[in-house]
Amino acid sequence: MTSKQLYIGVMSGTSLDGVDTALVDIEDNQLRLLASQDYPIPDELKQRVLNICIGQQTNLIEVGEIDHQLGKLYAEAINSLLSASGYTASQITAIGNHGQTVFHQPNSLSPFTMQLGDANIIAVRTGIDTVADFRRKDMALGGQGAPLVPAFHQSIFHSTHSSVVVLNIGGIANISVLRPSLAVIGYDTGPGNMLMDSWCMKHLKQPYDKDAQFALQGKVNDSLLAELLSEPYLSLAAPKSTGRELFNLTWLESILARHSLPHHDVQRTLCEFTAISIAQEVKKYQIGDKPELLTCGGGARNPLLMERLSQLLPDWTVMTTDDKGIDSDNMEAMAFAWLAYRRIHNLPSNLPEVTGASKLASLGVIYPADK
Repeated sequence: MTSKQLYIGVMSGTSLDGVDTALVDIEDNQLRLLASQDYPIPDELKQRVLNICIGQQTNLIEVGEIDHQLGKLYAEAINSLLSASGYTASQITAIGNHGQTVFHQPNSLSPFTMQLGDANIIAVRTGIDTVADFRRKDMALGGQGAPLVPAFHQSIFHSTHSSVVVLNIGGIANISVLRPSLAVIGYDTGPGNMLMDSWCMKHLKQPYDKDAQFALQGKVNDSLLAELLSEPYLSLAAPKSTGRELFNLTWLESILARHSLPHHDVQRTLCEFTAISIAQEVKKYQIGDKPELLTCGGGARNPLLMERLSQLLPDWTVMTTDDKGIDSDNMEAMAFAWLAYRRIHNLPSNLPEVTGASKLASLGVIYPADK
């Protein structure tokens, strides 16, 4: 396959800090970013989504309305990207839309994952074939349905002599482990920005801790840190995945009830918790004398978190994926453009060794635009 095709990837992650859209061209499985945009999520819709994610009581009417509103929002974000970039819908082969995860429960008698954002609305309002519902086929095959991005990382970064770990720090932190001549490993290490963002919003009414200014006012509390690090999820073997259904403000405050600390000390300790829970996993996979940790996602812009990762991993070169020519802010949106490309061409897009699925599969459901 040699003809160049254009795809749009859409991602709104657990941090709910916006809808990321990325327009890419793909030729011979090589991908190039042409345009990107971060589209805002209205505060009211964001709060409705958060209410479901943290387990507040809901009903089918609420779920259906959010599904509809998110579908319209994603379509608006895509049309805005097209308008700003000068491309037209007729030039785009397909959209890959992750949808907004509101619950992820892979380890139960009835495992399921739920992403909202009606792909029918996206296809109709953009006039572009849309691929969505990427995770449930993998789960039907016995997998976790996550993470899906390691397959993309494997396609664009390679490891020849030393380990390469790609770390996405969104609301949750996840790693893709690429080692010479070994199978890819990938899983969620635990919280990324999620707890820091929630604490910052609660006490500063700000969505995130810009430049770690809040955390830098505090100091690490060893007793709180030890209790956070005792969370059983952190010691589970991979494959594993998690989300806001576990790591949320209610979880945090149940622990904080046993401590009395200044708010900034809590924020500093949460940053340390994220850094250590990531670093202790990355350390397991060192091969060669020049291992690299390539970071992306919002957490890659947190100077304190990046400094601590470098200090905790002295044998690793810690950098952002920008240093490898891949925009760190758009990595996940680009990944879902690539996943759409794989689905349109009926190519496998999961990694059973990562998710635990019983076999390879081409993930996603195609929603035609009926042009």
